Amino acid sequence: MNKRFFLRSVSLAALAVGIALPAAAQQWKPTRPINLIVPWAAGGSTDQVTRVTAAELEKALGQTIVIVNQPGASGAIGTKSAMDAAKDGYTWTAGAAQDLGAYQALGSVNTNIKDWHLFLNVANIQVIGVNPARPWKNAKELLDDMKAKPGQISVATAGVTSAGHNAMDQIVKATGVKYKEVSYDGGNPAVVATVSGEADLTTQLAVEQADMIRGKRLRPLATVSDKPLELEGYGVIPPLAQSVPGFTAPANYFGIFIPKGVPDDVVKTVERIWTQNIVKSEALKKYATSRGALFNPLSGDAAQKAVFPAVQANVWNLHASGKTKVAPDTVGIPKP
Repeated sequence: MNKRFFLRSVSLAALAVGIALPAAAQQWKPTRPINLIVPWAAGGSTDQVTRVTAAELEKALGQTIVIVNQPGASGAIGTKSAMDAAKDGYTWTAGAAQDLGAYQALGSVNTNIKDWHLFLNVANIQVIGVNPARPWKNAKELLDDMKAKPGQISVATAGVTSAGHNAMDQIVKATGVKYKEVSYDGGNPAVVATVSGEADLTTQLAVEQADMIRGKRLRPLATVSDKPLELEGYGVIPPLAQSVPGFTAPANYFGIFIPKGVPDDVVKTVERIWTQNIVKSEALKKYATSRGALFNPLSGDAAQKAVFPAVQANVWNLHASGKTKVAPDTVGIPKP
């Protein structure tokens, strides 16, 4: 063999190995089950979509993902558990990105949205769902009654950072109504309380109300949005903007969150699964269409950019109602 050809072949082989090693390092193979903390009660919006997503991830990772429901303090307790866990890639959390982005301003968990790798699966929309025994047939009738009886009509939510509370903050800001809030440890308990008549209505997410709406145990008056929602098995729910001209609301993205500081190969592997598998997931698509959610998987910089408008709106609404410990702009969230 020609010596020059031999040396060139060896060099090319070495180069190939050099290129292959970093790629191989990004193929994380978990050797034990992953704990995925859902910081809300079982059955709620976060729990629902996280279980569907976890099943898809298990197929790609070849490892069990254990869902751990750890509700309390409007999601702060479970989120802090994930943040404080060993940064070995085996403890994740889940939820709404707008909640995660509010904890620091609220003083409940010293973390912000940029401390996490975001893996978004769906965007959710809130709905005004009332107990069928209540008299209101549309959003205008409800809002007129709220103005006539300030602080008397009860609204069930999953607590101060929840989608339901955020929806009411937006409604209050747009209309000036006052209401009585009744808080629960998750969206599902808030919906059940409304169905039972313990509360007059709920403004939790469509995914949490869908079955009760289809079963005529809740009457949807409007989406808390400028867009209507077509719910499979029910029909079209009109937007609140129909009763409150000019009303808008940013998309409320949900997903799985991995704290920064974990090994890079963990993040790269999940990113690869997200872009190759999750974006094509028929199970997640079916979940979204049947529950009234938008299927829109995102990760990396695109995820951070997508969630920020909702984070801004949520935290500044909380600040305006006196619920934050510090001004949002002091923790990197400028006023929208």
